[in-house]
Amino acid sequence: MAYRADDLVCLTPVPSDIDIAQSVTPISAAELCKKMGLDIDTEVDLYGRYKAKIHLSVLDRLKDRKNGNYIVVAGITPTPLGEGKTTTTVGLCQALGKHLNQPVFTTVRQPSMGPTFGMKGGAAGGGKSLTDDL
Repeated sequence: MAYRADDLVCLTPVPSDIDIAQSVTPISAAELCKKMGLDIDTEVDLYGRYKAKIHLSVLDRLKDRKNGNYIVVAGITPTPLGEGKTTTTVGLCQALGKHLNQPVFTTVRQPSMGPTFGMKGGAAGGGKSLTDDL
């Protein structure tokens, strides 16, 4: 049921953000929903190829199933290397999924655009972190 990505490969030197983004092919929302065990016809509304809303009726169908864990990473001060909430969240997801073989879903919010415009404000790892829809 859970989606298993290919083995993580560490590259040296670390590729640029654009090289990383262009090296992957996004997974369609329909394919991901199928791998999650959702019925595309009755439990999902697709909005284009990469966006979907899951019906609340899924909660009723899964009510007898054991609940998972919900982890919130919030309110931390980034390190001088730019390792903050997003880097911690993605690293935690990778550790739980790849190394502990747990089914994992990770959500990160849209980072602040302040630094992009030269203003004070937080961003995703100070530019050291990258997430993409896979």
